[in-house]
Amino acid sequence: MNIKKFRLDTKIPLPPLQVPAVLTKPISVNPVVLTDILFRKDKRTRLFLNIEPDKRLDMLRSVTRSVRADILRRLPEEDMVKLLQSVAPTEATDMLQLISKTKREKVLALLSSELKDSLSTLLAFDPETAAGLMTLDYIQVDAKENIESTAKKFMQHEKQTGRPPVILVMSEGKLTGYLPGHRLGLAAKSELIGKYSRRLSAISYAAKHKDVVSLFRANPHNKVAVLNDSSEVVGIIYSDDMLKALQDDQASSLYNFAGIRESESVTDSAKSKVKNRYRWLVINLATSFMAAFTVGLFEDTLDKFVLLAIYMPIVAGMGGNAATQTLAVQVRGIALKQIELKTAWRTLRNELGAGLINGIINGILVAAVVIAINRDFKVAIVLAMAMVINLLVAALFGTLVPLIMSKLGKDPATSATIFITTATDILGFMAFLGLATIILN
Repeated sequence: MNIKKFRLDTKIPLPPLQVPAVLTKPISVNPVVLTDILFRKDKRTRLFLNIEPDKRLDMLRSVTRSVRADILRRLPEEDMVKLLQSVAPTEATDMLQLISKTKREKVLALLSSELKDSLSTLLAFDPETAAGLMTLDYIQVDAKENIESTAKKFMQHEKQTGRPPVILVMSEGKLTGYLPGHRLGLAAKSELIGKYSRRLSAISYAAKHKDVVSLFRANPHNKVAVLNDSSEVVGIIYSDDMLKALQDDQASSLYNFAGIRESESVTDSAKSKVKNRYRWLVINLATSFMAAFTVGLFEDTLDKFVLLAIYMPIVAGMGGNAATQTLAVQVRGIALKQIELKTAWRTLRNELGAGLINGIINGILVAAVVIAINRDFKVAIVLAMAMVINLLVAALFGTLVPLIMSKLGKDPATSATIFITTATDILGFMAFLGLATIILN
């Protein structure tokens, strides 16, 4: 199917689906059963089928994506059909995308022709685009139609699907807005719906999720129309679907920040976890050797002043923690489009100011500890000065590195951490041991 030439005819009947259940309370399944489903892959499907049918959907929504995919891949086609018939088309599409193409075709063959057509339509779109978030719950009505005829179409759709549709107002085949549902009950039956039409934002079916999020932020509405290349409506995105996408993006950033793959979950095997993480650990190992090499340059100083070795981890640890705080703020600012490299001066100035003040505060505290315990004023001065320098380094690199990575088209949460940690370790050690070499000798 050529997606660019796709047209959606609003006369195609939508499948008779039930309203999906909303999770308003914790899932009422035995905790032991839930734990076995999560971790006992060999018994997972059997345990799932032993759950009462009305609780299976809640269970499926509560587990991780990898566990959900494993259950659906092993689930008999007849049981999967029952699940698909109990949810909205968008959620049914998400389920079908988790199974193999062969099984997907077998499941679709068991569905009614209406449901099969609707799901096939949604499956044709890229799930990473706006079209992957849309639903087909809408009707198109000409602006010159009256309230009475519109109400009949509204009720017909709701009777077929179990869900109230968005009423899209059209003029000469083009989208002009939407009719708020309450107008069907308040306005006179003979009044034209164009009189009550309200503006509705629209977006291309090929737009990425981040563009959908930006549109919702710029135009605070609870829905957005999705258009094809000919500016024809092909679907509707609700705010809750957008929020789900936003949550997925945030979870992805959290995984990346930690240096693990998005697909990894708490239920993965040790082998899978090693496969997902070892590359990051190898890179971090290489940067650790660079820090160790820096320390080795001051071997003579360390031999003379063994006390320095005791306080070295404090310098590196404080720099790393301060940099992580700055990085978190910058990544959030980048995600919200509040900052970019060319507008970073004020942020950098504020971060350096905060780093200087925090460095002085912590430097005084650590110096006081050294004086109280070791009675060594020179080491106390060295440690305090190194603390100030390393927190300034943390502020500098924590601010600029994620912005540079973003400018280069890289994910700042994924790529910035290694460079920042390397900078705070190496420059922190150089400041501490370099000052020690100058002052103590």
